[in-house]
Parts: sequence; structure tokens; C-alpha cells
Amino acid sequence: MLTGLLHTHSLLRYILLALILITIFKAFSGWLGKKQYLPEDKKLALYTLISAHLQLVIGLTLFFISPIVQVGLSDMGAAMKDPELRFWAVEHISLMLFSIVLITIGYSKAKKGQTDEEKHKRIAIFYVLALAMIFIAIPWPWSSISRGWMPGM
Repeated sequence: MLTGLLHTHSLLRYILLALILITIFKAFSGWLGKKQYLPEDKKLALYTLISAHLQLVIGLTLFFISPIVQVGLSDMGAAMKDPELRFWAVEHISLMLFSIVLITIGYSKAKKGQTDEEKHKRIAIFYVLALAMIFIAIPWPWSSISRGWMPGM
């Protein structure tokens, strides 16, 4: 089960990154180009939000069943001194939760925007901030905390 969830979580990472990048591009294009906020823009932002929340559910499941996280949580003092344990037990989950909160706030604020420009602007700003957090929190293959492009493959 752990391996299947890790593969799903890793695959969904690329889908979420693609969606968030497309959403940000369209939001900046709409904001700076003073374009109308179309139902398609709202749907794209919603699909990005849904993908982020799906990733959250899978990630939380992994957090609670992961052996490495359990080791880190069993002795937080030692985990804080070990970069890998600290990353999985504290940093990854914290940054990802914060990024999903930013996506959720951005989507909610965009829905309440009075003008099309406000809606595009809110999506652009909040989703860019979330993307920055996501990039920091992903265990990229070239980072010291790496699982490769797809764990176990």
C-alpha cells in the first residue's frame, strides 16, 4: 500500500504542477491583459484546487503510515538534527499544507472579487506564492533529500 500511495503521490505531483503553471499563466495573462474572467478560468483554478486537495489527502495518508515519518515523530529532538528526518517529519508537510492553504485562499478570494481584474490578480498572486512553497518542499532528484522522479522506479 505504501509503495502504491507513493507512486500516486509522485505522479499527481506532475499533474498538479502542470495545472498550477497553466493556471498562473492564464491568470497573469488575464490580469495584465485586462481580459474577462471566464467560466473556463474559474474551472481551471478549481481543477487546480481539487488536485491540490487530492494531493493533500494522499500526502496526509502517507504522513501517518510512512516509516521514516514515524521514526522522526518518535524522537523529534533527534529528527531536528537529521536533515532527512526533519524534512519528512516537519518541513515537507508544513510547506505543503501552507501551499494548499494559499491555493484555497486564492480561489476563495477570486470568487469574491468584484472585477475580472481582481479575480485574475488574486489567483495569480496566491497561486504563485503556493507554487514557490511547493518547489521548496518537493524532494527533487537533485536535492539532498531525493526520491528520484518516481520513487521505487
